[in-house]
Amino acid sequence: MSNPDELITVGKISGTHGIKGQLKVHSYSGNLESLSAARMVMLRSPDGATFREFGIKGVKPHSNGFILSLKDFDDIDQARTLVGCELCLKRSQLPEPEDDEYYWCDLIGLRVVTADGVEVGMLVDIFETGSNDIYVVRKDRQEYLIPAIATVISSVDLASGTMVITPLDGLLDL
Repeated sequence: MSNPDELITVGKISGTHGIKGQLKVHSYSGNLESLSAARMVMLRSPDGATFREFGIKGVKPHSNGFILSLKDFDDIDQARTLVGCELCLKRSQLPEPEDDEYYWCDLIGLRVVTADGVEVGMLVDIFETGSNDIYVVRKDRQEYLIPAIATVISSVDLASGTMVITPLDGLLDL
């Protein structure tokens, strides 16, 4: 069972927008609905040491992310102080993922094995490409880039912390 108060990072403030205190946000999820429905957001400082809670005034799509307006922020000088901060929402503010969909934070740290039981490593990072996500899996000094596609990802068991893959020919060869 997930903790509803767990903070999930959903984006990063990449800059300011205009002179009225608006912020450009690079979204990690692409999910405008979650951020729009939230009334509050936690911002983690660039060094990760502190969190501050802010009220949300408005959110709108922009380029590859969003424009975020925070309550009590109405000029560019105030907004500049938040550039580089990460946006976090409580898990309870996010929609439940559909079947066979997962939040990245739930996948990172999973043990990855092949359908034959061969240990591949641990999922340590995820990045987006145009067509699908790529899972970065490491074991010792070895690193594998695993495409997040149905023909490769056989199963995900969050309770046991395991992802089973059926690698494409040559995927694990070096």
